[in-house]
Amino acid sequence: MIHTAKKKITAIILAGGKSSRMGQDKAMLSIDGVPMLMRVYQVADSCADTVYIITPWQERYQDLLPPSCQFIREAPFEGDINAGSPLVGFAEALVQVSTEWVLLLACDLPNLQVEVLQAWIEGLENVRAEAIAALVKNQKGWEPLCGFYRKSCLAGLNKFISQGGRSFQEWLNQNPVEVLPNPNMDMFFNCNTPDDLRRPSL
Repeated sequence: MIHTAKKKITAIILAGGKSSRMGQDKAMLSIDGVPMLMRVYQVADSCADTVYIITPWQERYQDLLPPSCQFIREAPFEGDINAGSPLVGFAEALVQVSTEWVLLLACDLPNLQVEVLQAWIEGLENVRAEAIAALVKNQKGWEPLCGFYRKSCLAGLNKFISQGGRSFQEWLNQNPVEVLPNPNMDMFFNCNTPDDLRRPSL
């Protein structure tokens, strides 16, 4: 099952945030002795044939991860007001993708469940053709940084960005999106602050 799932998925991990609320680079923080970026990479590698990490700081992370991990250098924050936003980083990375579906993950998701992601991958063949993405939705909106996007969404995404858009929620609400079965929402918990790191579930 794992091999079958991997053949039709590319994974993109976003690691370009400033970690301002954490006070240090979230991707490098260890949970149970494993840096958070490495934890997310291991999950992505279990689900995808190719894993890209998009970040302005390749040199910071390249010795942390296996040689098979591929880096895409994200545009620096200076200049364009959209530079450094997750949406723009995703669009930059999506250019490199050749598979129909992409698994997009943030680098600060310590509670990811491989089995849940692989089950979702097996169901992608049933997603309606017009849907640009398959995501979980909660009371506040979509969970955009742990879900699946069609490569074909890139043209519409670039148009949205060129018009000044930078919100995943706004972009997704303008397009058809398949709703994934809702698992334990703790899977989407992301570490943003020192208090988050002290949560009992970590």
